[in-house]
Amino acid sequence: MIKKGVTYDTAHLEGFVSEKDMGDIFAEVKKAHAFLEKRNGPGNAFLGWMDLPENITGSLVEEMETTAADLRSNSDAIIIIGIGGSYLGARSIIEAFSPGAVGKKIFFAGHNLSGDRLNALLDALRDRDVSVNVISKSGTTIEPAVAFRVVEDFLLKKYGPIGAKERIVCTTDGEKGALREIAREKGYKSFKIPADVGGRFSVLTPVGLFPAACAGINIVDLIAGAKDQRELLLHCNLGRNMSYKYAAVRNILYRKGKRIEILSSFDDRLHYIDEWWKQLFGESEGKGGHSIFPASCDFSTDLHSMGQLIQQGERNLFETFIVVEKKEERCSIPRREKDVDGLNYLAGKQVDYINRKAYEATAEAHFEGGVPNSTVLLAERSVYCLGQLLYFFEKAAAVSGYISGINPFDQPGVESYKQKMFKRLGKPAIG
Repeated sequence: MIKKGVTYDTAHLEGFVSEKDMGDIFAEVKKAHAFLEKRNGPGNAFLGWMDLPENITGSLVEEMETTAADLRSNSDAIIIIGIGGSYLGARSIIEAFSPGAVGKKIFFAGHNLSGDRLNALLDALRDRDVSVNVISKSGTTIEPAVAFRVVEDFLLKKYGPIGAKERIVCTTDGEKGALREIAREKGYKSFKIPADVGGRFSVLTPVGLFPAACAGINIVDLIAGAKDQRELLLHCNLGRNMSYKYAAVRNILYRKGKRIEILSSFDDRLHYIDEWWKQLFGESEGKGGHSIFPASCDFSTDLHSMGQLIQQGERNLFETFIVVEKKEERCSIPRREKDVDGLNYLAGKQVDYINRKAYEATAEAHFEGGVPNSTVLLAERSVYCLGQLLYFFEKAAAVSGYISGINPFDQPGVESYKQKMFKRLGKPAIG
């Protein structure tokens, strides 16, 4: 029997989304479901993500874990180079389950073009043993390509060609592209990104799995969670398929004038899940001149800033919360002899208990203030549940995009700034 790790609570949609609304949109959900099942919708060449949990072989997992263990054993620091879908998925997993590793053992580069930041990183690592995993399907995306050139040069000067070769792992296209050519020419260890998986859907390929393994995270459990969630989402039934229900809710609210969705969480370890989600939905749906704008908040921190706007600003937004049900029992409130701060009524309570009440109060207050909200609940903060959550959102992004009438698997707008930047940089024309 499949263990449910993700559930979806819609209690605070009452009065905003009706049973009639759900019935009216169901034909569009069915059409989107058929596109995915028959593999004949727009962007069908990039549906490989749907079967990844089933198709990841034991030998590939073993190879990633062995390679990651080798890097961990011979390195004080591992730099992960990538941007967008080649960065956010990996970072979201690591920040959620190995946050202490970031900035100590695991470092990120190539997700911006800050020379100061890259220089400071290499200065900080000059006296440490360093390895790198560079992630790029093409190898020509300028941010990670520039970072890799600089970092590779750093490693070559530090270790020489033979030593550097043992410290560089490339994750790229299996057959073509600049990074594949570099890996072949220099003999760098490499992992393949499936040709039929786009960047923002690639978290369950070596793009996300290998960096997670480098951080010591159990990627077998992550894959198992995604695999189970895939099974739970096979049927086109809004009563059973919570991912489809979430996709339907988003589109119903959008059609009622709710143009902004805020993904809010009450655990700062989920911050990069929010960032990954923003790319997944923003890049998938942001085309055709109409789309939901995906934003995020870190609560309760942002309740003391953005909370004012959400509570009493323009009623053009809706909220989705991510909440972990089962929390670790830790950090209780002590009792004081003199109750100067008035907190003795909380003595003996866990900080996470207070945090849960903050979520419940926020959801209720925002709902009463005219902000429809729903909650994605994780049974516990585990790698298995995260695997379920990642697949839940991927399936929802695909269905939601098809409901809105666009191809959720392309990103033509991303190329606009690149072409203008290349022109300003004087990049030579090809051919």
